[in-house]
Amino acid sequence: MTLHATRTSYDTVAADYASLLADELAAKPLDRAMLGAFAEHVRAEGGGGPVADLGCGPGRVTAHLRDLGLSAFGVDLSPRMVAEARRRYPDLRFEVGTMTAPDIADGSLGGALAWYSLVHTPPEELGPYMAGFHRILAPGGHLLMAFKAGDGEGVRLEYAYGHPVDLDVYRFAPDRVAGLLEGAGFDVRARLVRAADPEERTPQAFLLARRPAG
Repeated sequence: MTLHATRTSYDTVAADYASLLADELAAKPLDRAMLGAFAEHVRAEGGGGPVADLGCGPGRVTAHLRDLGLSAFGVDLSPRMVAEARRRYPDLRFEVGTMTAPDIADGSLGGALAWYSLVHTPPEELGPYMAGFHRILAPGGHLLMAFKAGDGEGVRLEYAYGHPVDLDVYRFAPDRVAGLLEGAGFDVRARLVRAADPEERTPQAFLLARRPAG
């Protein structure tokens, strides 16, 4: 799976994706609870921000972080997703960029969010992302990850949100992701695995981690 294929697929579905998922968090109290806990930790230990929503899509979770009192901005690979985010939330900052090389200074963030933004990354390629998250966070900064829980198996996706796409979707074992975070220098503070909602095929996992202050 190339960045080009991922970008092209999300450019294709951007408008319909944004409309279909606009109110998704309203029906997911456990997801909101993890985002709320993340926000509290960032305010208490990360100096209140700034917070980067990496792989922000159309900006709905970035806006939720703003509503939780964080100074949040979004970064996404897809220019059309960023255009949707800017149109829907003109008071927030959104930029086109990659998680492999975000234009974010080392140690500059109070928090980073990777909300299902690594689902197209093969499990064996996750390690460098963890190191990158650690690099851009300030000491005491927090990272929240959300992903589909599973055994690393990939699923081919050729149609989504009413459009043809070219995507592989991966499910990660929470213990393995936690181990990668610890190997990158994080302290894993909390783990949640919730059952699949009716529209989901797999359990969903959330990991909250902290870059040590020392």
